Amino acid sequence: MGLPSDTFTTYDSVGNREDLSDIIYDVTPTETPFLTALPKGKSTSTKHEWQTRALTAASGSNAVLEGDDATTDASTANTRVYNYTQISDKVARVTGTQEAVNKAGRSSEMALQMEDRMKELKRDVETVLLQNVAYVAGNSSTARKSAGLSCYVKTNISKASDGTAATGNGSDTYTTGTARALQETHFESALSLCWDNGGNPSLGVMNSFQKRKVASFSGSSSKTSDGDKRKVTNNVEIYIDPLGTEVRMLPCRQMPAGTIFFVDPDYAKFAPLRNFQTIDLAKTGDSIRKQILVEYTLEVCNEKAHGAVYDLTTS
Repeated sequence: MGLPSDTFTTYDSVGNREDLSDIIYDVTPTETPFLTALPKGKSTSTKHEWQTRALTAASGSNAVLEGDDATTDASTANTRVYNYTQISDKVARVTGTQEAVNKAGRSSEMALQMEDRMKELKRDVETVLLQNVAYVAGNSSTARKSAGLSCYVKTNISKASDGTAATGNGSDTYTTGTARALQETHFESALSLCWDNGGNPSLGVMNSFQKRKVASFSGSSSKTSDGDKRKVTNNVEIYIDPLGTEVRMLPCRQMPAGTIFFVDPDYAKFAPLRNFQTIDLAKTGDSIRKQILVEYTLEVCNEKAHGAVYDLTTS
């Protein structure tokens, strides 16, 4: 049956209001689990320094003669370690007209843009803390850079035979070796070294691929159900190694794909010189500009508290 003649339809109308939802949908991931897990320290200079120390090795030959004079034991000097602060920012700019017009889904364009820039900036900071990049002291033409965690963790590691650990002071990077598939023995090896050297890491930080590999470890080979045959749990949230070290598995989207870190949050800090702040920039015309800025570094209080599994396949 055809449309009756002279019937006025939506196709003829030019005055119907548009149908635009007031909800803006965004599924871009914004979580920063590593940054969130770290306690906050404080930098007071662009070169942030801290000290580490270690006791002498235990001795089974500590026996002295009866009545003998006491002999002074050698002292171990502290070691100074440092990192440089890095400045990271995001800037939003909106025209005066766009801020004034009636908009769907937000009353202020600048407020929405600043919310997005803050989320992006936090993800950038998370990436910097975890990446394998050495520190850069910087100068008038070169930006300072904070060294990432791989540049410090060198003692308690599982790696390929041709991988090379960093010096451990932030000045150089880990040199990648031949990739190998993650095995439970790699986990146990790194955590065993942590225990031997006094570390007690409580977080295992990894990307989604390695998290799925952990789910296939022998201890999790039996999938569980809560009685609903349609629901199966295939997840390892806590890993306890043979020495009793209990590690919570923390999936992180900004984690380097071929590495797993074991972190003791008591011995690592996010140390800002200038914490996240919003700055109104000068107007140079008919627009509004705002900057979000943070100046920060990673403090690895003692690298022996942490561990890592390097050189993992990513597919």
